[in-house]
Amino acid sequence: MTTSDSAGTEISSEHLERIKENMGRVEQLSKRLIEILAQKKPHPSSLDGPNQELFARAATAYWAEMVENPGKLLEHQVAYWGQAVVNFAEAQSLLAKQLDPTSGSSDEASDQAPAKTAPCSAGPKDRRFANPMWDSHPYFHYIKQQYLTNAQMIRDAVSEIDTLEDIDRKRIRYFADQIVQMMAPTNFLATNPDALEKAVETDGQSLIQGLENLVADLEANKGELVVRLADESAFEIGRNIATTPGEVVYRNRMMELIQYHPTTKTVHETPIVLFPPWINKYYILDLKAQNSLIKWVTEQGYTLFVVSWLNPTEADADLGLEDYIEQGYLTAIEVAKSICKVKQVNAVGYCIAGTTLSLTLALLKQRGDTSVKSATLFTALTDFSDQGEFTPFLQNDFIDGIEEEINNRGLLRSYIMARTFSFLRANDLVYGPAIRSYMMGETPPAFDLLYWNGDGANLPGRMAMQYLRGLCQRNEFADGGFELMGHRLSLREVTVPLMAITCETDHIANWKDCYRGVQQMGSRSKTFVVAQSGHIAGIVNPPSRNKYGHYTNKDLKGDADSWREAATFQEGSWWPRWESWLKKRSGKQVPARIPGDSGYPSLASAPGSYVRVKAQADIEADIGADTQTNSQSDTQAGAQAGARTDA
Repeated sequence: MTTSDSAGTEISSEHLERIKENMGRVEQLSKRLIEILAQKKPHPSSLDGPNQELFARAATAYWAEMVENPGKLLEHQVAYWGQAVVNFAEAQSLLAKQLDPTSGSSDEASDQAPAKTAPCSAGPKDRRFANPMWDSHPYFHYIKQQYLTNAQMIRDAVSEIDTLEDIDRKRIRYFADQIVQMMAPTNFLATNPDALEKAVETDGQSLIQGLENLVADLEANKGELVVRLADESAFEIGRNIATTPGEVVYRNRMMELIQYHPTTKTVHETPIVLFPPWINKYYILDLKAQNSLIKWVTEQGYTLFVVSWLNPTEADADLGLEDYIEQGYLTAIEVAKSICKVKQVNAVGYCIAGTTLSLTLALLKQRGDTSVKSATLFTALTDFSDQGEFTPFLQNDFIDGIEEEINNRGLLRSYIMARTFSFLRANDLVYGPAIRSYMMGETPPAFDLLYWNGDGANLPGRMAMQYLRGLCQRNEFADGGFELMGHRLSLREVTVPLMAITCETDHIANWKDCYRGVQQMGSRSKTFVVAQSGHIAGIVNPPSRNKYGHYTNKDLKGDADSWREAATFQEGSWWPRWESWLKKRSGKQVPARIPGDSGYPSLASAPGSYVRVKAQADIEADIGADTQTNSQSDTQAGAQAGARTDA
């Protein structure tokens, strides 16, 4: 006995029984799912959405405009009704064609049918709707077209609210778009043809595997839903990722300092000290040999030191920006100077580490300390007067929620930051991976960049609030001065020669905002570069790939648009241009330095121990014990070298 599905294929009764049996297993998994969700610890509700006053203001503004101009509302509604009727008529027409027995009577008619009878998609070319059934099947075609119609009407309604404040308008636009993306038919099993087809093909096994994936992700994060983006079993730090040879030559509570082995007989006299962001792990710059900036720098003949930051726990709640500067930046610079027997280093800061490097440079300027010869900033914001895509999250309702979370836990948990960043690109980093993993039952890809993206770090509560309130919200570094360590630090006090690398499509540190900050710095020697691509791909762009180019322009007097209009495009990676700039500031050639001398013996091989610590609560006791041991070792090594050590 057989039956037929909508595509005309036969399904046996045995096949149906297997599907029913698997659906019974789904019910059992669902019970496990409920049990796991019951373990979830609550967090401030304000982290899940904006204050309701925002929506109330938007609704009031919208209806006030409609009262003044009711014709606009009528025009919108008529347009919406008209398109909805057209969508229904198209679906009816397509259904009629499929039911017409003469429409498929010959190969010629079959070949011509899609072009003559299947309606063309009115929506944008979208990977979510790649399945041919979205255009050929009446049910799915209607759902897609109506969804696209609804989405456009919502966006149009939001864009035409003229009486809202600019910040409110940006926030409403963002949250309305989040609703639109969340309600996409691809996000629901009953309206996702890919998931339904695979469920039928696998007798429902794909759904069972999808639920297994969901349960595993929830268990790994104690009830919090964090979609796994990469197959974690495919990577091991130090084995096939973060493998450039080096030694941990210093360790304190804040960081491990890695000195990398030279690959040339001689090196430039002035070493490089690179500070990666502590929101993520440093090995984004050392994913694999083919695209490792760390490996490439050593091959150009430089002594390279890289900081690997502590992954904080609740015990580190009181760590502030001053601790990152004192025990991180200043200590790393002093250790590098001592090991290399030099008076200056070239410093590099990536993202938030570039922001903090700029604060450090202002501090050194006030102290009369010339330890930094030049500075390079990778995608570093220093002027936050335009908060860009983060505007929805940098208002008081959200920051108040973060502060409440920090007061409860002592830190800003990694998953909260990861969720915020992910929803800025929700289709690519949330819904798409969730569909593949939970509906299709697929194993995440073995992709090193996505593995790194999921290997986040917590932020100490005190540091997070200093950054969010003082820098992001009040923009004190660029406007009036940022109080830190007994000094009032300002952008104009950044006076060392500097090069700023920004990225054209960066949604985290918009290049125009980075440009505005560099303009205000006091250095007489400033080089500004805009690389193609985004926050990561624009930076991790080895010359061998010959993929993304970059823009240069020596004139930084005008605004960002003027700079870009007059800029010259250069093919290929910016790395060689940076190295050419750096070479002029790196001194003579000296014999290559082997890491680990009598003053700073090797404490461990790279990548060290701090980078291996995951942002999970269940390892806090081990972290505390490890930190104590590391601090004791650090005190002994630092005392031998005569350097300042914080145990």
